[in-house]
Amino acid sequence: MEGSIWLLACLVCMLPTGSFVRTKRDTTGNSFNTEVHSAPTQRWSMQVPAEVSAAAGDAAVLPCTFTHPHRHYDGPLTAIWRAGEPYAGPQVFRCAVARGSELCQTALSLHGRFHLLGNPRRNDLSLRVEHLSLADEGRYFCRVEFAGNIHDRYESRHGVRLRVTAAPRIVNISVLPGPAHTFHALCTAEGEPLPALAWSGPVLDSLSTARPGPGQGHDHQVTAELPALAHDGRYTCTASNSWGRAEASVYLFRFHGASGASPIALLLSALGLKALLLLGVLAACTIRRRLEHPVTQDTPPRPQAQESNYENLSQMSPRSPRAATCSPQGAPRPPPSTCAP
Repeated sequence: MEGSIWLLACLVCMLPTGSFVRTKRDTTGNSFNTEVHSAPTQRWSMQVPAEVSAAAGDAAVLPCTFTHPHRHYDGPLTAIWRAGEPYAGPQVFRCAVARGSELCQTALSLHGRFHLLGNPRRNDLSLRVEHLSLADEGRYFCRVEFAGNIHDRYESRHGVRLRVTAAPRIVNISVLPGPAHTFHALCTAEGEPLPALAWSGPVLDSLSTARPGPGQGHDHQVTAELPALAHDGRYTCTASNSWGRAEASVYLFRFHGASGASPIALLLSALGLKALLLLGVLAACTIRRRLEHPVTQDTPPRPQAQESNYENLSQMSPRSPRAATCSPQGAPRPPPSTCAP
């Protein structure tokens, strides 16, 4: 009886152990089969994010990695980035890798601001864009080309969208004349997100008088118009978005002459008065300079006669046709008959 119980206990212990070993062997065998038989063949693919965001003035990185159907490729290849649209968009960057090398020699970099960050030999075409501006916003597409015996090439179809953010900036503010001697003001600002514009000024009923103008939606710019300026003074345009605000002002001053007077005549009168005042100031300055610095005429000195020990006697001796001369002092004198006493 005891022997039967012991045999039954041994059978109970062996059954779970055998089941565990068999399950482990089956599971391991199935996983190996899956890896060997069901592994898909490597194909061309591009991995890029949907969007990259950066602020204007900063740098942005556009990631791009790829796979290809070749187990090992060591031949020459070219890395290309396009902007706008795939296959036909303008190239902004291009570099080439020689056979057996990992260095990609840059052949094109638009404005010198595009630099390869990845290693094409290691399936990485990531690009760095420096000194961003609002004009850089858009979609970019990476492309790789194999050369030599294998002429394979592949380009991303959807690309990565570069979104550039920027604080508002007033591009232009002005006051323009309208019909029947009226005036209106225009304010144009840019930024991303598109800024909201508001006018403020003397005796404005409400900010709702500012309405969108013709420049809205053009290259991250928006324009607001103040249709009628009823009072002289300072008018201020304020642009704001989630990144900041900016403002600029313009002044309006109109001539208020007598009834029936032409604005052109008033303008000419004002200009003539200014010209007369300017001439008077110049004349006063000229007179003052003459009084402070009198003008004296410089007369050249008269030449003085040189002193001489000789005398020129012009009297002629009645006895001789030639004039008699006197010898200088110290010289032997001629006979008394030839020199006057």
